[in-house]
Amino acid sequence: MSSSSQNWQRPWWLSFLDRTNITVTAITTISILLTRSAGVAYVGAGAVACSLSVKVLKRGIQQPRPVLGKKKSYGMPSTHSASSGFFLAYVPLACLYLPLHPSVPGGVVARVLVPVVVVPWAAMIVLSRVWLGHHTWAQVTVGCAYGIVFAGMWFMLWTQGLVEYGRTAEDLADSIFGWR
Repeated sequence: MSSSSQNWQRPWWLSFLDRTNITVTAITTISILLTRSAGVAYVGAGAVACSLSVKVLKRGIQQPRPVLGKKKSYGMPSTHSASSGFFLAYVPLACLYLPLHPSVPGGVVARVLVPVVVVPWAAMIVLSRVWLGHHTWAQVTVGCAYGIVFAGMWFMLWTQGLVEYGRTAEDLADSIFGWR
């Protein structure tokens, strides 16, 4: 006779969260292509930089994942949690303090709606890493904190000067491709 744990089926939303890296990557890529905004591309680059730097840390720390987990790489800090923490922090900062790109529709609605969707989704991704058995609470806490700090520094770099390079890049792309 099989136990109830063997018959347990993962809810659809937990399966979705387990593969959310594909969804987040696709949404970020589509956002870059639709807006043609250097700022949006910069956010995507920041998420990638955050993720890659966490992978380097994992190799240095070499803390294993939970025993029942199926993943083979190290667990501390959680890469998904770091990337989620990055978006969780950067998106509200951008919506609060940066001017909207001319290609972004919705004005005030975009400033409110985007963080209202991104923040809880990012938090659910972080929680799901423990629920799915991929990480411990310590691993997701450190990962999320790392992503939040990384986002703060990335945002500061943008607002303290890199935004000018972004404008130059947009002007150059416009002159080459005639986007505006």
